[in-house]
Amino acid sequence: MSMMMLKMLSSWNWRSRVRLSVFVAAALLLLVVGFLCSRFDDDQYRTLMNNIPDDHSNIDTSTTIKMIHPSKGRQGDPPILAYWIFGFRGESKRMLRLLKAVYHPRNQYLLHLLDGDGDEERMELAVSVESEQVFRAFGNVNVVGKSYAVEESGASALSAMLHASALLLRISHLWDWFFTLSSSDYPLFTQDDILFALTSLPRDLNFVGFTNRTIDQKGQHNFNRIVVDPSLHLKQATPLYYAVETREMPTTFDIFQGSPWMVLSRGFMDHCIKGWDNFPRKLLMYYANVVSPLESYFHTVLCNSPEFRNTIVNQDLRCSAQINVSNYYDNLVNKRVIFARPFKEDDPTLDELDRDILDRQPHGLVRGKWCNNGGNNSSSCSSNSSTNWDEIDSLDPGFYGQKLKNILSNFTVGDHHMVTNNCHSNSS
Repeated sequence: MSMMMLKMLSSWNWRSRVRLSVFVAAALLLLVVGFLCSRFDDDQYRTLMNNIPDDHSNIDTSTTIKMIHPSKGRQGDPPILAYWIFGFRGESKRMLRLLKAVYHPRNQYLLHLLDGDGDEERMELAVSVESEQVFRAFGNVNVVGKSYAVEESGASALSAMLHASALLLRISHLWDWFFTLSSSDYPLFTQDDILFALTSLPRDLNFVGFTNRTIDQKGQHNFNRIVVDPSLHLKQATPLYYAVETREMPTTFDIFQGSPWMVLSRGFMDHCIKGWDNFPRKLLMYYANVVSPLESYFHTVLCNSPEFRNTIVNQDLRCSAQINVSNYYDNLVNKRVIFARPFKEDDPTLDELDRDILDRQPHGLVRGKWCNNGGNNSSSCSSNSSTNWDEIDSLDPGFYGQKLKNILSNFTVGDHHMVTNNCHSNSS
């Protein structure tokens, strides 16, 4: 039987082989996403927080406060944010610094080292998180226990993002927005400022930057080309394979493009994972063979889903240009951003942001209402002193937080979302 199959495959022409590769890649993406999202309870995908080896038993795991859970559902309660912080080999220290810059006990954090050979570094990252008393006390920081290969311009990157959102939904179903942060990102506001500014906004908004309405004739080339991402099934990240054969543009839905960085609502991410109308899963079959699917997949799902197309704000809240800290507020007003990127490791601008904007000491956390240091004037917030960790549902926004709230308030007018025309096709 196997010999017959080999003879049959060897007799196929190159077009048939390409079609088979496309089908296998699409099916594999669905299987990978489904497998990773459903296997959260398996030991190999558990967070490392419960799997620190015995040789790290010298870590002090005692806490002096009782676990405090954020309130949810009361009028005026701040939102709960879910952060996926990812990086590649050699970037665990940058991920830890970013975690401390965006930490707040209300939020959920998932750290993911995307490298097939980074087991030792991944364990070191987990041990570093476990050694911080504040993370143990509030139990809201998790490290993914196993990684896989990711090609940033391929379907494996989309699979990783869907996997992360599924894990965060399993960990907690209380959060409101899903933030994706790479190790080269950094906040321009304290978490008290960000939570304060987002409190008055409808929780179903999706912040997605569009580059155009639908793709033009020039942009169709990338979608007509067929690519296969070997990283979906290999341990090491592997460049995309470009097929010679092309395909026609789809006619049953419109394709939209934009920034790969976005802030998505929990309801929308739940829709992408569970797909009650099956459209997100059908779209995955198509995007398994598209270059840079993160620049289009979520935009296309949003605009082709009637229940979500009126929840879009045409802003990704990211700044991809150099930040001048001395001219900070002008940058903020002109760009309407919360995070900036990309920063190189040990970029002096990060130290300026810590010192002048975030009031964060080296290796410390950003001070907020929840970490009040007994009312003294110190700006430091220790991650290993629990004497003043309280009031996690209260915020202490600063001058910039008030300004940010005014800026974000322009995204809504009464009960109507500030939705642009980005979901209107060029043909309409």
